[in-house]
Amino acid sequence: MHQTIPRILIIVPAYNEDASLPGVIRDLRESFTKGDILVVDDGSHDATAQAAISAGVSVVQLPFNLGIGGAVQTGYRYAHRQGYDIALQFDGDGQHLASEIEGLLGPLFAGSADLVVGSRFLNRGGYRPGLMRRLGIVIFSRILSAIMGMPVTDTTSGFRAASREAIEFFSRMYPEDYPEVESLVLVHRAGMRVAEVAVAMRERTGGQSSITPVRSIYYMVKVLLAVFIDLLKR
Repeated sequence: MHQTIPRILIIVPAYNEDASLPGVIRDLRESFTKGDILVVDDGSHDATAQAAISAGVSVVQLPFNLGIGGAVQTGYRYAHRQGYDIALQFDGDGQHLASEIEGLLGPLFAGSADLVVGSRFLNRGGYRPGLMRRLGIVIFSRILSAIMGMPVTDTTSGFRAASREAIEFFSRMYPEDYPEVESLVLVHRAGMRVAEVAVAMRERTGGQSSITPVRSIYYMVKVLLAVFIDLLKR
């Protein structure tokens, strides 16, 4: 019996990532050849869009910077309108490894999850974040584990794979600012299944993280308020 091969879109949100983007695209092409690549240029001031165009991948150029939530949702809307079966989030800063994608897709292919998160913390001795980020990760993990009734170890990971149902959901509803944590709560409340798989990640290869120690505190407070507000909604 003929089995239909799922159509996979790799969403690469990128803001001022012209230094790392060529390597990211090269890694995807060498290590994972089953998906189409879409770069969402989030109003960059550098040559991010040109780097993507030169690499021959599809590009959506946002007219101004929407933030990670707006950029990722743009990718999900594209995936939904184009009829993709699976959408992968893959950061444009070089942290994610294309060689880890197959493991991320496993629960989707098995039909046991609607959203799969690549966790840096399921394997001991891996990723070592800074103090403030580590504190935020612990707090978020404990709160979301209680809300979702399952262990959640890496709530801030942007390395994710979504099913067709999750694609449709995220195309309509996706948090705007620092969306990773809140989106897990929204998916859970929508009755979809979330799974984590262990992945390795590297340090970012270009650009600069927007999360400073001061912004880490702001991030934790804002995200926790958004999560609690979501829980109060019917």
